[in-house]
Amino acid sequence: MLTCSPEETMELGEKLAKRLSRGDVVALCGDLGSGKTTFTKGIGKGLGVNNTRQINSPTFVLIKEYEARIPIYHIDLYRLDNLKAIEDIAIEEYIYGDGIAVIEWAEKIESILPKKHITVKFQIKDENKREIEIEDLRH
Repeated sequence: MLTCSPEETMELGEKLAKRLSRGDVVALCGDLGSGKTTFTKGIGKGLGVNNTRQINSPTFVLIKEYEARIPIYHIDLYRLDNLKAIEDIAIEEYIYGDGIAVIEWAEKIESILPKKHITVKFQIKDENKREIEIEDLRH
């Protein structure tokens, strides 16, 4: 899929949110600035987060929780360099929790992701265009 603006990227996240349920894991992969957080805002909007402006990259706090129809656990692994550091933040409690885990830089934890998850890959095409590939491995 090709999106041509942040709004379109957000809309795509919102569409995906309608297909999500408790316990789902959404693994976001792509370069810095490729649209992962914008897509997450769309998921938040689709799940009923009151103020999507509060959804921003949790790069320094690592994990943010958002109240919605189903709780959203927004995890950003950008600053963590190895699996041991990632496991130290008790990430599996969120991955196997009762909400929806949305994980930026998920390629860093491929080995501990549940087999049934959704992978979303982002590729920058130009300033506003993003190629977004969604692979649903839940079935």
